[in-house]
Parts: sequence; structure tokens; C-alpha cells
Amino acid sequence: MRAVTIVNKGGGSFAEGAVARLEEALAAAGVDSATVVAEGKDCAAFAADHVKHGAELVIAAGGDGTMSAIAGELAGSGAAMGLLPLGTLNHFARDLGIPADLAEAAKIIAAGKVRQVDIAEANDRAFVNNASVGLYPLMVIDRDAQRQRLGRSKRLAMLVASLRTMTRFHARRLKLSIDGGEARVDTPLLFVGNNHYRLALPSAGQREALDKGELSVMVMRSKSLPGFLAATGRALLGLSRPDDMVRLDGVRELKVDSNRSQLTLAIDGETVALTAPVTFRIRPKALRVIVPG
Repeated sequence: MRAVTIVNKGGGSFAEGAVARLEEALAAAGVDSATVVAEGKDCAAFAADHVKHGAELVIAAGGDGTMSAIAGELAGSGAAMGLLPLGTLNHFARDLGIPADLAEAAKIIAAGKVRQVDIAEANDRAFVNNASVGLYPLMVIDRDAQRQRLGRSKRLAMLVASLRTMTRFHARRLKLSIDGGEARVDTPLLFVGNNHYRLALPSAGQREALDKGELSVMVMRSKSLPGFLAATGRALLGLSRPDDMVRLDGVRELKVDSNRSQLTLAIDGETVALTAPVTFRIRPKALRVIVPG
């Protein structure tokens, strides 16, 4: 099997010696793979090029942003994707049951059990976890600016960014179109997930399945900071009120429009400006990924 490992050296959790460690882990597991060290957007370009030239297995080494970029190029190609989690949170790998330990993750790749999972898109920009409009993209922009300017850790920068963003709390007016129906909403946060997300602790932010062929859409309704925080707290406790949020499951396509020409989204932990309207779609079982047996 022709295999290549693409390592994102631009990831926030990339550390010195990471390439050597993952190459040792793959070799010990019996995986024969060439290694390409890339940065940022180059990861997707390298994945597309290797698939074009016959790679049957592309191993993504990085965080959720790396997984998302490479998955977008592999979806529908027939090539399988292996995961070596090197990020801070690694939501996609976690929901697939892939451990953060490189040696164990390499053994899973070597076993070669392939499963077909869904991938989602926002105006053809692929994502494996979720996308959002409103408060969260502002937090991510602030977080990344702190890391670049002050060298803060990802977690500390996100904590500071969250507090600062809340002081500038506001709602966005959006037009949502689903299954032929339209609604105008004022919301501080629109969340679109690749499959159903749990909200209540201790499983908040996790998914039971990645192959149900649906988008999970959540629209926060409160337009005040106290109301927003209260609604978030109730959701984490497994409680809800009708005025907390609108939750829509089973959605295949969602169109989001605004009075602005572009919408800023957070997609799998990275921000991107997309031309409005933004159309979200689910691509059922379009990605072949190696998972635990």
C-alpha cells in the first residue's frame, strides 16, 4: 500500500522531535510510509497531490485543523485516512476512539480497519467537527493574536479571549434557510456540527456517531450576556428552557445569510471569512478513515 504521512509543523502543539517520534512509532507498528513536513494550508495541497499520484493511505499528523484540511482532500477519493493526534484537544480522533499516544495510534493504523464517516462543508470548505458564527470566531481570533504576539499557551489564550469577548457580547442578525423554510434570527451564536453533539456534562462536546448523515444545528436565543451564560449552564446540566436555544437535528443542508457580504466562521478551531450566503452540507460516509478494531 502506498502511504504518506503529512505532518503539520505549523500546529500549535508541534514540538521538537515530533517527526522522529511519529516515524519511530509507525516503523515499530510495521507501517511503511514516507513523511512530508508541511505547514498550514500546504497540508491540504500535499494531500491532494499524493492522492492524485496514487497514494492509498494518507496519515494526518496534527490537530483538528490539520485533520479537517486533509480530510477535505481525501473525501470521495477512495484513499483512506490515518490519524496521529498531535493537537491540543483532538476532538475528531477522540470521537473515533483513537488515543493520543502515538504508539497506540500507529498500531491502529497498522491494523487497517477502515470505516466510512461523514464530512461536512461550509461553501465547499470541509470540516470534520463543527463550524460556528458569532461569539466563538471572535474568541478564536483573539486567542490566535495572543499566541502570536505574547506566546501564550492555547488554553490560557482561549481563557483570556473568552473573558474579553464576553465584555463585547452582542447578537448577530442572520437569515436561515432549511428545507424550503426561512427564518430571521438574532443570535449570539450559531453552531453547526458534523452529526449530533452532546451538551450535558460529563460528555459535553462529544458525539456518539459520525455516520448518521446529519448536521446538528443549534441557535442560541438569548440576546443578553446573563441570559446566554444561564442558558449555557443549564445545557451543561442537562436542563433546558424553550427560550434558551433552538436545536435542529437531521438537517442535510442549511443556508445562512447576513446583511454583510462575508461571514466570519470558526471551522474546526480556525477562522475563515466566507462569502455570504454560506451553505452548510453534510456528505454522508464520504471519508474513509482507519479506526480501532
